[in-house]
Amino acid sequence: MMNYLRRSPAMTGILLLALTAISSGAAFAVDVSDGPQILERIDEIRRFSGDDFASVLTLISEDPDEGVEKQVVQQFRRDDDEMFLMLIQEPTTMLGQGYLRVEDNLWFYDPESRNFNRTSMKEQFSGSDARNSDFGASSYAEDYEVTAIAEAQLGRYDVYILDLKARHNEVTYPTERVWVTRDLYLPLKVEDYSETGRLMRTTLIPNYARAGDTYVATSIILNDELIPGKRTRITLTDISVAPLSDSIFTKSYVERVNR
Repeated sequence: MMNYLRRSPAMTGILLLALTAISSGAAFAVDVSDGPQILERIDEIRRFSGDDFASVLTLISEDPDEGVEKQVVQQFRRDDDEMFLMLIQEPTTMLGQGYLRVEDNLWFYDPESRNFNRTSMKEQFSGSDARNSDFGASSYAEDYEVTAIAEAQLGRYDVYILDLKARHNEVTYPTERVWVTRDLYLPLKVEDYSETGRLMRTTLIPNYARAGDTYVATSIILNDELIPGKRTRITLTDISVAPLSDSIFTKSYVERVNR
């Protein structure tokens, strides 16, 4: 979109616009050789290790031709085992549709046909500007290498700008540019590029919530750079790190909740 520290029983919402930057200058000079450590820290600060994770997502998609559509999705994650389940609650025409990931396998479930069909992490999520890969744990350190790094300002924040190149062809976008805070290593902005260097999508992340010392984006804006005015806004609520039943990450559970 991520060892880890003690679980906090209370979830404290954090608005990035209220965070205080550590200083107006860099704490230390960085170069490309620092890239692997920075990517590892980005993953760590956003990954739930030892905890399960659940939330409710509200997606508002705006399309200049199709208008505005709303979706409500129940999300479950178990990052340690590379698993997640996304169950669509609204609209009623899509009720019960789901995306189940178990390790390297991702299935889409259609309650009308009662079939599970394999799909890809690169595919669009339910017609929105999100990709299926946006909903799992971050794996920047495994998927990308830093080809350039610079110190800059993004609004009032001291950031690193990281140019990333994919290590393999399984990622959704082969190159990315990421603006990440220098204090907490939280991405604030991401630009996704095609193989030819064309800007495909811009992601803005103004809000995070904290569970212990693990952070999750609670407000995300995905702008389609190919179609002016097309975007998806995602809001996360009802965040929990309570243990989840193993049965949730199974096909039988997806079928059972649709009966």
